[in-house]
Amino acid sequence: MDNIIKISNLNKDFKALKRRNAFVNLFSRKYTIVKALNKINLEIKEGEFIGIVGPNGAEKSTLIKVMTGILTPSSGEVNVLDLIPYKNRQEYSKNIGVVFGQRTQLWWDLPTRNSFDLLKAVYNIPDEIFKENMTTFENILGIDKYLNTPVRKLSLGERMRCDLAASLLHNPKIVFLDEPTIGLDVEAKHKIREFLKDLNRKGTTIILTTHDMGDIEELCKRIVIIDKGKKIYDGLINEIRKRFGKERVLVIDFHKEVNKKDLRMKNVRFLEKDENKVRLEINAKKTSIMSVIKKIISKYSVHDIEIEEPEIEDIIREIYRREFDVF
Repeated sequence: MDNIIKISNLNKDFKALKRRNAFVNLFSRKYTIVKALNKINLEIKEGEFIGIVGPNGAEKSTLIKVMTGILTPSSGEVNVLDLIPYKNRQEYSKNIGVVFGQRTQLWWDLPTRNSFDLLKAVYNIPDEIFKENMTTFENILGIDKYLNTPVRKLSLGERMRCDLAASLLHNPKIVFLDEPTIGLDVEAKHKIREFLKDLNRKGTTIILTTHDMGDIEELCKRIVIIDKGKKIYDGLINEIRKRFGKERVLVIDFHKEVNKKDLRMKNVRFLEKDENKVRLEINAKKTSIMSVIKKIISKYSVHDIEIEEPEIEDIIREIYRREFDVF
């Protein structure tokens, strides 16, 4: 697969007014340069589903806005679908779909149906494709119930479903999603996640930014971590567990009750015991899980063994706190 997004040495700076006496600022304004994005290099292949994560203020949304052409880079190169987003805005916008969770692209006071009709005209979508897509959105996202309701009267979950449909109405090659499941209930999240999985299977490239690690784990194979405008990790989501997940939890179901003292081992911490079932935390960086298992099954009769992987949310939280050296 070819790289359809190529970002090289991307920098984005903003000019911010220095905080001084308000009276002084009336006559003499001084500014400082704030670096939002710092030497970002990123390549994304056609058909990938990538999660971009980071703490508040990490500049994830700034990166998305540069990739969608909303913002102009201060320096560096951004090439998407062989187009420069901020220069080829009209041609480029025909090939992408964008959803910002806290902003809508629908007309606030119009019935939702009218917004879709207007977007059909804006993108010059043929009648056959428009009808086919609307039928798909009605069946999968259930938006048919909201088509005659003004956008301002929709709940957040209802509006997000309609916004997602609106962004896909013209069959874009790339979809940028910024917090698409924010504030949604469990059922609404499930429907949107299943819809996005199916969309990606059909070949659409999807870039997702979110604080919801459930979205990331369920939808994305690759993850990019941004912090303070810098890319600090780029790789498969499974690899991040191997690289940064220090502890593994071993759940052992013994045939007979075992004494806690008998399970003392180096780099192994006893967590809890429930009758014949015991949970042990193993420092996987210092001790092989298999060596611990071998020691246990050589001494005791074991009914079942389960290895619990560390939660991706916990690992990323520790990365934010700089508990890992990720550079």
